[in-house]
This record gives sequence, C-alpha cells and structure tokens, in this order.
Amino acid sequence: MIRVVTLLVVILAILMLPWFIKAPVELRRRRVKQLAWAAVALIFIIAMLSGKLSALLALFGVFFASLVRSMPVIIRYAPQLHSIWLRFKQGNARDPKSGSVPSRHTTMSKAEALGILGLSAGATEEEIIQAHRKLISRFHPDKGGSDYLAAQINQAKKILLGR
Repeated sequence: MIRVVTLLVVILAILMLPWFIKAPVELRRRRVKQLAWAAVALIFIIAMLSGKLSALLALFGVFFASLVRSMPVIIRYAPQLHSIWLRFKQGNARDPKSGSVPSRHTTMSKAEALGILGLSAGATEEEIIQAHRKLISRFHPDKGGSDYLAAQINQAKKILLGR
C-alpha cells in the first residue's frame, strides 16, 4: 500500500513540476505551505488509522519535556538572543521596491555593543571578555551558529575594548 501511495505522489509531482516552475514566487510559497500542512494532516490521519498515534504523541511529549527542561537556559540568555536576533533581522531586511538587501552599516555604537553582549554601561574589560567568551562559545559557526551572529559578537567586543 505504501509503495502505491509513494508512486502516486511521485507521478503527481512529476506532472505538476512544469506548472510549479512557471508559477510566481508568492504562489509557489503558498502552495508549498499548503502541501506541508496537508502532509502533516495526512501523517496524523494515517497514524491515527494505523494505531501508531500513541508513538506520535510520545514523540511530542519528549519534545515538550526537552523544551521545558531547557527553559531556564533559554530565559537566562533571552536578552542577548533577542538583541542579536533583531540585528540579524534588520541586516537581512529587503528593500520592498528593489528587492535587494540594503547594505549593512559597519559602525556599531557602544550601546548596541553592550546590548549584544548583555552588559551594562561601565562594564570592566574582564566582564566584556567573559561575556564574549560565553556568547561566542554558543554561536560560533563551528558549533552550528551563524557567521553573522558571531561577527556581531566579535565586533561588539572590539568596539568595547577599543581594539
């Protein structure tokens, strides 16, 4: 049965491919979202009919328990994550008229640098270095972090230390 369903999905995808390529980008995005939700609903219905819904709910329970256990860490780093995320979103904002990414300003104020590192005004050199180490260990690209976020953290340290 699963082979027949898979074959039908592949045939349908091949038949729809030319239309999908010619469609405008917004329509494609909308269709992909609709297909994703339909796939989730279909998996839920199949799991319910086959008696495997308990395994799906157990997986959800494990995910929820992991989220609850990691909540203290998330809350502790929330201000730093929020300020970095806002800078990331501003850096990736597209100009609606031209569709291009605006050039990022390379200068960062001391207040922005303090916000990124999660420090208050008058922080000592040791506090700046410790905050930098803590954040860069979490957001370094070698550990799955973003190049942009790591660059922002490094730039904040340089501005605050004057190097």
